[in-house]
Amino acid sequence: MNDTTFVACAQLEPVLGDEAGNVARTCRALHSAADLGAQIVVLPELASSGYAFTDRDEARRSAQPADGICVTAWAAVADSRGLVVVGGFCESDGTDAIYNSAVLIEGSEIRAVYRKAHLWDRERLIFDAGQEEPPVVDTHLGRIGVVICYDLEFPEWVRIPALAGAQLLAAPSNWPEAPRPAGERPGEVLRAQAGAGVNRMYIAVCDRVGTERGVDWVGGSVIIDPDGWCIAGGQPSTESGIVLAECDLSLAADKAVGGLSDIHADRRPGLYAPVTHES
Repeated sequence: MNDTTFVACAQLEPVLGDEAGNVARTCRALHSAADLGAQIVVLPELASSGYAFTDRDEARRSAQPADGICVTAWAAVADSRGLVVVGGFCESDGTDAIYNSAVLIEGSEIRAVYRKAHLWDRERLIFDAGQEEPPVVDTHLGRIGVVICYDLEFPEWVRIPALAGAQLLAAPSNWPEAPRPAGERPGEVLRAQAGAGVNRMYIAVCDRVGTERGVDWVGGSVIIDPDGWCIAGGQPSTESGIVLAECDLSLAADKAVGGLSDIHADRRPGLYAPVTHES
């Protein structure tokens, strides 16, 4: 395993319902990231389809199986460029269910499919919630976990891949623009920073840009180190582009936080019942 790995977030603008066009856009972005030296590339949430569906039927028309045209195209690029790719897609599993999903691809192989467990706002009217915890996959570059967007708001959910040894947590996202005090980073970025710092692991969040059915997006793609600092991105933007950082993923194995303290070894789960068990 290399000491340093180049991680990229390919921030772009999917077009709602334009599945063929989104395949082309995302594949171009993967090639652009690879041209810059990226080895791990994260794409936005629902990069295959766009986000702001009117209803479940509209989403169903854009849904694809995990081995459908979009993921297959990503795998072809990943294989040809030696990439690990994490990207969001609208998933049909052959039943009535529809999922807001993310896939982790290594070379030509689909290593994991994750279905978003925490559905934001009207997503619950469109998608079925995933029932499985975030996967953590051993790749040739390191141990990578996967969540999606709103999942980052739940510290317990982020802790699961951290405890499973994730060195990098990849989070395809669509962060809707919201008011914030002048000069402040977006709140979503701050919460991702907290998740990285309290778990001492890298987090790479790939956001999107553009306006879709009246929704504007933060465009705040960010890569955060195990101390919780933004090492690339993290500021709002309206532009597509590649956010790239050189990461020493081995640092995420060190949970020491000063002197005799260790952020994982010092946990006392027996005292956390009010958090870990519903009343």
